Amino acid sequence: MVKVREDLPQKQDGTVDIDQWVSRVAEYLPEKRRECFRQAVLLSFEYGALIQSPYQASCFHMGLMTAEILRVLEPDADTLSAAVLCFTLQYTPLLPELVGQKVSHKTEKLAQGLLTLKASHSVINLDQAWDIQQQRDNLRRMLLALVEDVRVVLIKLAEQLCILRQSAHLEETVRLKIAQQTRDIYAPLANRLGIGQIKWELEDFAFRYLEPVAYKHIAKLLAEKRIDRDAYIAQVVAQITEALAQQGIHAEITGRAKHIYSIWRKMKNKGVDFQDIYDVRAVRILVPEVKDCYAALGVVHSFWQHIPKEFDDYIATPKENGYRSLHTAVIGPQGRTLEIQIRTLQMHQESELGVAAHWMYKEGASQDRVYQNKLASLRQILEWQDELNEDEPLRNYTAEFFDDCIYVFSPRGDVIDLPQKSTPLDFAYHIHSEIGHRCRGAKINGKIVPLTYCLKSGDQVEILTAKEAHPSRDWLNPHLNYCRSSRAKAKIHAWFRQQDKEKHKQLGKELLEREVKRLGLGVLDLEAIAAKLNKPSVEDLWTALGAGDMRLTQIFSAQQRLQQDVPKINIEPIQASDPKRFYKSGGGISIAGIGNLLCNFAKCCKPLPGDNVVGYITQGRGVSIHRQDCNNIMQAQSKHDGRIVPVQWDSHAQSVYPVDIGIIAEDRQGLLNDIFSILAKDQVNIIRANTKTNKDLKVNMQLTLEITDLNILGRVLSKILQLPSIQEAYRIKV
Repeated sequence: MVKVREDLPQKQDGTVDIDQWVSRVAEYLPEKRRECFRQAVLLSFEYGALIQSPYQASCFHMGLMTAEILRVLEPDADTLSAAVLCFTLQYTPLLPELVGQKVSHKTEKLAQGLLTLKASHSVINLDQAWDIQQQRDNLRRMLLALVEDVRVVLIKLAEQLCILRQSAHLEETVRLKIAQQTRDIYAPLANRLGIGQIKWELEDFAFRYLEPVAYKHIAKLLAEKRIDRDAYIAQVVAQITEALAQQGIHAEITGRAKHIYSIWRKMKNKGVDFQDIYDVRAVRILVPEVKDCYAALGVVHSFWQHIPKEFDDYIATPKENGYRSLHTAVIGPQGRTLEIQIRTLQMHQESELGVAAHWMYKEGASQDRVYQNKLASLRQILEWQDELNEDEPLRNYTAEFFDDCIYVFSPRGDVIDLPQKSTPLDFAYHIHSEIGHRCRGAKINGKIVPLTYCLKSGDQVEILTAKEAHPSRDWLNPHLNYCRSSRAKAKIHAWFRQQDKEKHKQLGKELLEREVKRLGLGVLDLEAIAAKLNKPSVEDLWTALGAGDMRLTQIFSAQQRLQQDVPKINIEPIQASDPKRFYKSGGGISIAGIGNLLCNFAKCCKPLPGDNVVGYITQGRGVSIHRQDCNNIMQAQSKHDGRIVPVQWDSHAQSVYPVDIGIIAEDRQGLLNDIFSILAKDQVNIIRANTKTNKDLKVNMQLTLEITDLNILGRVLSKILQLPSIQEAYRIKV
C-alpha cells in the first residue's frame, strides 16, 4: 500500500551512521548547504536522546523519516533541516533560537512556524470539531493563514505521514482521530498543493483505519489479480513501446497501480462495481513535448477501441490544482479495459510532486517566475475543493480570501472565522447574542486582555460573562474600537432598541446635553436638527440617540449643514447686497454680501467648524469671526448692532483651527505620555500645554490643539476620557 522507506544506515555499534545518511538524503545539495543540514541532524540527535515521543519511537528517528519523505521533492536545505527537527522541537527542550545559532536563521523561522501550528492544534477538540464541514474548511485555510512560509505546511504534511506510518501500535481511539484528521485536513491540503505522491499515501492510511472492512475487501481483489495484472501490463507496455518507436516518438512507459482509496471512492461516487473501474489496469506514457502527447494518443487509438465518454483533455483545460495530462480508456488486448495517461515529463513532475517540486532555493540557482507566482498564490487561495481523483470532475465551493479573515478557537476547540482586526466582543456576538450582551471581559490564550484587543489567527478566546445582559454604549463608539463587525454592532443596536422608550429618551437627552457641554457648544436648534435628520420631534431625536440608532456625530454634522442655510441672525448691514449671497473670504468662512474682505478668528472663543458663528466688522482688521454664544460678541451686539454680519462655514475648506481643551485627572506616572500618544495617533498638533498639580494630586491641564472640526474634537475627547485616572475632558468655553 505504501512506499517502504529505505533502512537507515548503521554503524557497527548499531547507531545511525549520520554522515552516510546525510550524504544519501542531501546528495543534491551544495556542499556548504549539506553541512548546515548535517548540523541540524546532529542537533536533533543530541536533543532527541533526552526524551521519547508519544509514538514510541525517538524524536530523532521520526525526524529522519520525515526528512526522507520530503527528500523526493528535493527541497532546500532549510526545509530539510526543519523537517529533521520537527519532532525534537515539539517534545524536547530545544528552542528555535538555538536552531538559529547552530543551523541557520532561515531554519529558525521555519521551526517557529512549526511551533505555531503545534500551539494551535493543542486546543482543537477532535471529538467535536470534525463532524462539521465548515470546521474542516476553516482548519484547512487556517493552516495556511497561520504561517508566513508555506514550506511549514509542506513539513507538516510529511510529519503527518510519518506519524501514520508509525501509528499501528497506538490505541485505536488515538489512531482513529489521527486518521480522521488526515482525511479531513491534510489529504485535501496535499491535493490542493498538487503533491500527489504524499496525497495518495495519506489517503490510503486514513482509509485503512477508518474503513477497515472496505479497505481489506479492495486490497484482496487487487491481490488476487496482481500476477495476472502485472503480466498483462508488461504485454501492453511492450506493444506501445514498439508502436511509438516506429513513429519516431521517444517515450518512457510504465504501468501504474491505482491506490486503494481512489478505487473505493470511484466505486462509491459512480455506483459501480470493482470490475467496472477502467483504470485499475493503467499505463502511463511520458514524452518530451506537448505535441508528442497528441501524437501518442493517435497511436493508442489506432491500436485499440476507445471507450465513449472516457476521454479527458486536461492539457487544454488543466484542473484547479494545476494537474495536466491526457486521459483515455480503451478496450485493450483480451477485451480488458485499460486506462492510458499521456503527459510530458514536466507535467508528470508537477503531478507527482506538485508546486513543491519547483522550490529551487539553491544558492545561485535561477528561479522560474511562473512557479514563483504559483508559490505566491498559495497565500491567496480563493477556493477549496472536495477531494476527488485525477480522473473525476471537481466540485468547487466559494470561500473568502483567508488573508481577509482570522481563525480563532473557542474554549471547546471549534474554529471560528472572523473579519480582520476583530475583537473579543466580535467573537462573543458571533457565538451568541446573549454571550455578547453579557460580556464583561475576555481571556486570550489564558491571559486577560482588554475588550479592544485585536484577535490574531490561532488565538484561543474565552469570554467572561456577567449574570445579566447589559451592553455598554461605549461599544458603539467608532473611535474606541470595541467592535469591528457589522454583525456585532447590529446586535448591540437591537438590544438598545428593545429597552424602555422613555428610558431611551431621558438617556439620549442627558447624553446630548453632556456632549454639548463638553464640546462647549451654545444652544442648539434641536427642532431644526430633528427635521434635518427626518425625526418627527426632538423627543424622537433623543430616543434614537438613547437607543443607539443615532450617533452624536450625526447630530453635530446636521448642525453644521444647517449653518449653510439661511443665516439665523436677521441683520443686513450692507443694504445693497443680497443677504442670501455669501462671498468666500478665506479661512473656511463665507461672508454675506461682502467679497474679498480680510477675516480672522477671534482668540477669545476660538470658533471651530460646527459652531454657530457670526462676523464682527472691526476697524482696520477686517471681519472678526466669533461664536454666537461668545460673551464678547453678545456685548458688542447690543452696542454696535450694525457691525454684525452673518457668516457661515465653507464646507469645502480644509483648515485647522486652535481650540482650548481642559483636562482634570488624578496624577499618575505616564499620564502626559498617554494623552500625547492619543493626539499623535490622530495627527492632532499641540500648540500650547499648561499643567498644574495641586496638593490633592489632582492635575489640571489646559491644551491648545489644532482641530479641523467638531467631530475630530469629539473623538479626541472621547479617547482621552477612556484613559485611566481621567475625570473630565472638555472644551474650554469663554
